[in-house]
Amino acid sequence: MSDFMRSSDAFTWAMETDPRLRSTVVTVLVLDKSPNWDRVRDRMDLISRRLPMFRQRVVESPLPGTPRWEDAPDFDLDFHIRHVASPDPGTLDGVLELARVAAMEDFDRARPLWEVTLFDGLDDGGAAVVCKFHHALTDGVGGVQIGMILFDLSEQPADAEPMPPAQLVRAYPWWGEYRSVLGHDAKLAATTVTGALTAAPGLVFNSVRRPRATLESAVATAASIYRTVRPVTRTGSPLMTGRTLTRRLGVHQVPKDGLREAAHRSGGALNDAFIAGLAGGLRLYHDKHGVEVGDLHLTMPISLRAEDDEMGGNRITLMRFDVPVGIADPAERIAAIHKRTARMRHERSLPYTEWIAGALNLMPRWYIGSILRNVDFLASDVPGIPVPVFLGGAKLVMQYAFGPTIGAAVNVTLLSYVDTCSLGIDVDTGAIPDFEVFRECLVAGFDEVLALAA
Repeated sequence: MSDFMRSSDAFTWAMETDPRLRSTVVTVLVLDKSPNWDRVRDRMDLISRRLPMFRQRVVESPLPGTPRWEDAPDFDLDFHIRHVASPDPGTLDGVLELARVAAMEDFDRARPLWEVTLFDGLDDGGAAVVCKFHHALTDGVGGVQIGMILFDLSEQPADAEPMPPAQLVRAYPWWGEYRSVLGHDAKLAATTVTGALTAAPGLVFNSVRRPRATLESAVATAASIYRTVRPVTRTGSPLMTGRTLTRRLGVHQVPKDGLREAAHRSGGALNDAFIAGLAGGLRLYHDKHGVEVGDLHLTMPISLRAEDDEMGGNRITLMRFDVPVGIADPAERIAAIHKRTARMRHERSLPYTEWIAGALNLMPRWYIGSILRNVDFLASDVPGIPVPVFLGGAKLVMQYAFGPTIGAAVNVTLLSYVDTCSLGIDVDTGAIPDFEVFRECLVAGFDEVLALAA
């Protein structure tokens, strides 16, 4: 009848009772020329048929059920994809302004949670595509996988493949919802009980044979779960404290090889150099305002996606930890961040992500807000497409992703494409009112890191 949301997806949906925690993701594709619109439309139709959620809406379930995906009875592909003239100005700045508005607008919850708009005829002869989707639809890595259905590997598009039939929308009696909820809850309970019974013999054996080690392991796991869900009572920054519904978007590019080389010379990975560049920009921004800064609170998505996972939905967990923004030396900053990120990637709470999300869904909404609202910044590193690709015969020049701030002052998303790392900067202007100053500081912070590779 319908598919219930996974707990992590339901979490991103439920927290939007506070509009400042909306989970809207916007991506901008920059093309060298106008693509063939019919081919673009056909690819989006193909995606909507392959991934059921692109033709489904979210509906609330009778208590105590979680929200579920249900076929949208009035699905209209041409409502979700639009072809319009270029904005004024017909530049990337003009496109980003429209993307900013899209990021601030909520979805029509009676329809599927995505929109795609092609802006044709930019001043340089190019075009741009703004894609907007809800984070419950997919995460960053899943979005890249979906993109590989959308794109071609050559300027000449591949032959059209047979279009899968659209799923029929059926009407069900009202009592079917209750039956479905009860069946879903019973299945979850059975899975939990089965898991507990499976683990019980080993737990009892270890408790008898190694009681101290078993107790220490249980305490460490409980502490890890607490670190994941504990409230954050105040921002680490005394400067970036305001939170509003107004956003500004900006972009920057850094060479992937240079960022990776700087990381390796400092004993870290590319992601560590990325966070170090962002941290350096935050330090310079505070210095510009005469404010001393030490550690700041960071939320970092960690991908849990396996090779056999479906493209849709979220396969991530949000880990929070403090970043040593106050360290001036970029090499020392990378090394310190590497130690902290490595510790986060081995948190004992990671295997329990879905259980934790399910428990949080039962908590009061103010508690969810307390977990997220006082985080200083959010950083996401998404491995993108490593080879040049084309859309409807037009070459993809660059793509930018703008993740939601979900209560933070700023979200910077790194999305790689061929040999470039594009940075999508999403700022809450209540926390950072002088966007241009912040962007200059951010660029300088990455220049500090890239200088290590020179």
